[in-house]
Amino acid sequence: MLPAQESVGRPRLYCGQACRQRAYEQRSATAKAGLSDDVVLVTRAELDGLQDRLYQLRCAIEDVQTLLTEKPTKAELERSLEDLIRSTGRLDRLWLNGRSAG
Repeated sequence: MLPAQESVGRPRLYCGQACRQRAYEQRSATAKAGLSDDVVLVTRAELDGLQDRLYQLRCAIEDVQTLLTEKPTKAELERSLEDLIRSTGRLDRLWLNGRSAG
């Protein structure tokens, strides 16, 4: 039996073609504006949305921390943790990477 082959070539930098295209657009826009490579461009709506989601997450964490200083019932703790999980939304899918990111 032949040994399993490793992937050939350079490691992937992007998860898919859409991410690759967004990275190209980012590099192109920053170059045209004369900005450095470490600048990340986002729309005001994207930034506002991110800040809103981070605020919700911070509030949910504070709620859990407050609850833990008390003697919560199992149901209260479960509800608070469910709110915390829900507040993360799709934050796990948000990545702000440079072009050398993996």
